[in-house]
Amino acid sequence: MRWILAGILSLVAAVAGAQERRPSHCIAIADAAPGLEYLHKASWQDPVPKYSVRISYIAHASFLLQTHGGLSAVTDFTGFIGNVGLIPNVVTMNHAHETHWTAFPDPAIKHPLNGWGPFGEGIEHHLDLGEMLIRNVSTDIRSQFSGVEPKGNSIFVFEVEGLCIGHLGHLHHMPSDEQFAALGRLDVVMAAVDGGSTLALPEMIKVINRLKSSIVIPMHWFGDYTLGAFLVGIREEFDVRRDWISEIEVSLATLPDRPTVIVLEPKYLIEPDD
Repeated sequence: MRWILAGILSLVAAVAGAQERRPSHCIAIADAAPGLEYLHKASWQDPVPKYSVRISYIAHASFLLQTHGGLSAVTDFTGFIGNVGLIPNVVTMNHAHETHWTAFPDPAIKHPLNGWGPFGEGIEHHLDLGEMLIRNVSTDIRSQFSGVEPKGNSIFVFEVEGLCIGHLGHLHHMPSDEQFAALGRLDVVMAAVDGGSTLALPEMIKVINRLKSSIVIPMHWFGDYTLGAFLVGIREEFDVRRDWISEIEVSLATLPDRPTVIVLEPKYLIEPDD
């Protein structure tokens, strides 16, 4: 009888732990197949359809992610997203350069998430907002003081509507096998393609090819020449779309059949005209 009671208590504890920390479906179903259809464009002010996520490219490495339920998150938040009154629920930041973070996020932002901790120690996030789970995988960055700052960058992963959306941040090296495993499946990935201040283009393309994401959104490009060099290097393995838009909506049902680079044009947010 005693061992039965102990088993029941262990089961209850396990269930309670699972309720406190929702497991990652990106890792649990890393071998899942992509969907069959395509995504479509939208405006950041419009309601987000059910089962979809809207991704808006703001500037440099900053993106706005919006959900059907009204949650919003901004990546590599610098303190300015445009002349709008929007206060994101979550902002993520990396500190490789000042164009990826701010020391003074608006106090009204409920969840400001730094991508680094004390020097060399990194940081761990696992923020469950119900409709969206946000977690990170630490990587190293170059440091002007010691050469390398271990765990100074975070790859943030946003799990929402069955999608796994990854932002590589200011990635400076090929992730290890353990880091790739911790990332799991990424349906959509934002990747820096400057080819210099982050990873060299051949290495970044290797990272992208290994991730096998359905959609790649280039970021951290400083003009058409830099972007063009990346697109030339990626065309053999990926379709390329550039429709001169800054926002898309994507769902599991509308992921492209073939891995596709979607070029979004950076555009600060503006309020609609009355």
